[in-house]
Amino acid sequence: MRSVADQRARVLDAVAPLPTTVLPLAEAHGLRLAQDMTAAIAVPTWDNSAMDGYAVRAGDIAAATHEHGITLRIVADLPAGSGDDPHLAPGEAARIMTGAVVPTAADAVVPLEQTDRDDPMAPLAETVTVYRAPGTGQHLRRAGEDLVAGDPVLAAGSLATGAALSALAATGHGTVRVHRRARVAVIATGSELVRPGEPLTRGLIPDSNSLLVAGLVREHGGEVVAVRHVDDDAAHLAEALRQVSQAPEPPDVVVLTGGVSEGAFDPVKQLFTGAGGVEFARVRMQPGKPQAFGRLGDAVLFGLPGNPVSAWVSFHVFVAPALAVMHGMPRERAAPPAVPGVAGADWGTPPGRDQYLPARISTRDDRVLVATPVAALGSKSHLVASLAQASGYAIVPAAVDHITRGDAVSIVRTSLETP
Repeated sequence: MRSVADQRARVLDAVAPLPTTVLPLAEAHGLRLAQDMTAAIAVPTWDNSAMDGYAVRAGDIAAATHEHGITLRIVADLPAGSGDDPHLAPGEAARIMTGAVVPTAADAVVPLEQTDRDDPMAPLAETVTVYRAPGTGQHLRRAGEDLVAGDPVLAAGSLATGAALSALAATGHGTVRVHRRARVAVIATGSELVRPGEPLTRGLIPDSNSLLVAGLVREHGGEVVAVRHVDDDAAHLAEALRQVSQAPEPPDVVVLTGGVSEGAFDPVKQLFTGAGGVEFARVRMQPGKPQAFGRLGDAVLFGLPGNPVSAWVSFHVFVAPALAVMHGMPRERAAPPAVPGVAGADWGTPPGRDQYLPARISTRDDRVLVATPVAALGSKSHLVASLAQASGYAIVPAAVDHITRGDAVSIVRTSLETP
């Protein structure tokens, strides 16, 4: 059997970043940057007020106390967005709101509550009495104190999250070059599968794999361009593949589920064995031992096991890293990181294979990650109903023959949410 690392390396050797395009920031969410981004403007762009209050010359009110306030003449009113730069002579102040540009002559801001004019909705008064002396620079946000023009903002390969797009907007950008989304076709095979919700007769089960894989594709930034189901007939599978491949926007990735094992009616094995282009492998992992991978024209093709837990594990271990590279993530960061943790329960392990156990990932009071099996029967590949509770998986090396609560395990988080 082939190691997981070897199989994943073969997958990543076959994929490359997809073409890039320039998009408005609002359309780039969830994509990965195709170039390093630096600040075009300083952040903050201007010296501005951190408080609602009064812009002053600090020296004018250095002696102000609650018992002996100092009165200044108000000469301007500055809301956020104002471009005014009023001159402040000795003994003068300007009312200023949070975020407004501070007058060039001012070197401090006195908050409203430290004056006798503490109602921001009141009409502008002629004077203000200050009861506490601010230090020079107090309550000022200096231009460039976060970033100056030319500073790095985001590296190529970064995910365009809401926070990332906000940072780009704040640093003067309106567009960004990104890798386009991978177009993915999903085909579930199996004569036993029927549409979710349809009545079941003996021997039939709902097709949960189509929803599972299509959902995972979207969660990892891909665009689902087709979802199909075919029975266990190699000719029908060939026709489905022909149709998706000849679409106006053909897929970059095709993900099949089922039909990759040793069964007499496995259509993927029947269609591609001896045809070249697709390799079948037995990988030293449980679940997920039977795998197929190769090319279908210009697309890469994954053949995942048909049991849902096997498909879920296989997607995270092989398909997700491939999508990450296609979306512009550096190859060395594409594999999901495994971190130390402990087992939250006892469970059995398979002989001779590394175990990938769907688990509920939680955190102890001492911040140690804990992996607890989501299914009482462990990592058996058909336990799909329990899979919704998984927020990651535990990896147990083949040499370990049993896990006891508290044992050290490697943990991969697939979700930041803990069900």
